[in-house]
Amino acid sequence: MIKHASGRHRHGLLVTGLASVLLAATAGPAAATEPRGTDPLQQQVDAVHGTGAVGAFAEVTSPGGRDSARAGTARIGTGRPMPWNGRFRIGSATKTFTATVILQLVGEGRLSLEDTVETWLPGVVRGGSDGSRITVRQLLQHTSHIPEVLPEVPALNSAEGYRAERFRTYTPEELVATAMRQPPVPGTGWSYSNTNYMLAAMIIHEVTHRSWAHEVRSRIIRPLGLRNTLVPGTFPLVPGPHAQAYTAFGTGTSSDVTVLDPSMAIGSGSLISTTHDLNRFYADLLGGRLLPREQLDEMTTTVPTPDRGVSYGLGLGEISLSCGGSYFGHPGNLLGYRTWGGATRGGARTAVVYVNSDGGRDTQEAMTTLVDRELCRTRS
Repeated sequence: MIKHASGRHRHGLLVTGLASVLLAATAGPAAATEPRGTDPLQQQVDAVHGTGAVGAFAEVTSPGGRDSARAGTARIGTGRPMPWNGRFRIGSATKTFTATVILQLVGEGRLSLEDTVETWLPGVVRGGSDGSRITVRQLLQHTSHIPEVLPEVPALNSAEGYRAERFRTYTPEELVATAMRQPPVPGTGWSYSNTNYMLAAMIIHEVTHRSWAHEVRSRIIRPLGLRNTLVPGTFPLVPGPHAQAYTAFGTGTSSDVTVLDPSMAIGSGSLISTTHDLNRFYADLLGGRLLPREQLDEMTTTVPTPDRGVSYGLGLGEISLSCGGSYFGHPGNLLGYRTWGGATRGGARTAVVYVNSDGGRDTQEAMTTLVDRELCRTRS
């Protein structure tokens, strides 16, 4: 049995399907039941844990300071609490970093959002998809209709596949070639695909003649002082303090899936970070410290997502707040680590929460509720 452990820490000033997360965001913040208590953030973290997550951790920032809270355990069968500011795989929240690098290059005049994929990657997007008719903007916006490749990765889809291939290394070229053997997604409009961001990482390499990893480190991680954010490459461990990650692969038995070569998610979901670093990233991004105004406006100009009631820009989703207005963020999910977070326009308020397991049916809804309530809360 998992022993419950919760706590609160106050500080001074300072890869997956997005569609399912956005659907949870539309359910409304009243859907999760808060336990009794006096600390609102701890109440929300307890509520997330109560949906079936092994452990939960959240940090929020505002002009008045920074708060964090935790509940549950870092490892099944122990009483070890979730670590303060522990590292975890951020999954598709990585896409916002990739989009930021692309938009920085646009601001430098080194490429255009209207450039075609064929311009930078001749012959790579082929078959049923036509790289000469797909733009960089469409990759970042998920309107390219390029097929999704991650269902073809065995380590992400079953316990047997994970055990057999958790140390397998992929190249983006290999992954894209696999995706190209599938037919493009039918219809028009928005259609989420991790392959888009693998192609974006390849374009970054072509434009700069340096790796996606190098550009993310030199343009975002080092300038912002994100000391606990890592581009792991093929390294399979989560270094430093961290909670173990668990997934059941759709069965009733959870497996420890912390160890993983994340190369299948280059550009789309491979980064490791902490709630503190993600809050800093969102605050500085939305605050205009990473992109010129023109490029930030491009990033936050959104298109509708089908039947979700929310919208998507370039590497960021826009979600309505229950108190009025909206915020920008991105979910992440990579084998047992699930996160949701974002910032209000201008970056004055941020909130990030993560869990270290699949959780239950209501876990994602409780996470989006936490972010909504914390971004809406008046903090001194």
